[in-house]
Amino acid sequence: MTLGLINANPVVHAKKERVARSEDPHGDDAVDPLEIYDILPLFSILNFVRDIRDPEHPYSLEQLSVLSEESITVDEKLGRILITFTPTIQHCSMATVIGLCLRVKLKECFPPHFKLDIKVTPGSHADEESVNKQLNDKERVAAALENPNLRQLVDECLYSNEL
Repeated sequence: MTLGLINANPVVHAKKERVARSEDPHGDDAVDPLEIYDILPLFSILNFVRDIRDPEHPYSLEQLSVLSEESITVDEKLGRILITFTPTIQHCSMATVIGLCLRVKLKECFPPHFKLDIKVTPGSHADEESVNKQLNDKERVAAALENPNLRQLVDECLYSNEL
């Protein structure tokens, strides 16, 4: 966890109740936003995206309202998944790390034919255009994930069970 907190007092929200599914989520090949929201981090079994830990705080992205079911759009016909997330503050230096966490988890969980777009919510970050460009450029993402310190931080956010 980062020692010099950018947002020392984030607003923490209660976790939403998880919706039980009556049908087999893998019974057909259709993908919906709830499935993506529910699928993201893996501990020892598939768990939920809402449990990805914030890189700066011991809270999940859901608890900090960085990510919600409403921020996920799926266009199955075009094979596209769009996730928008809202950093807790306009100048959040961890926005790219959060986006990398989402990208890594989605790449692990979905077939490669899906085009992933990960963006900050319009107007939610001071450097929105630059963050979006970094998160959706394959070479920049690959280079970032080759950095051992950055990769370790991403892995801690995805696989930590500190929540």
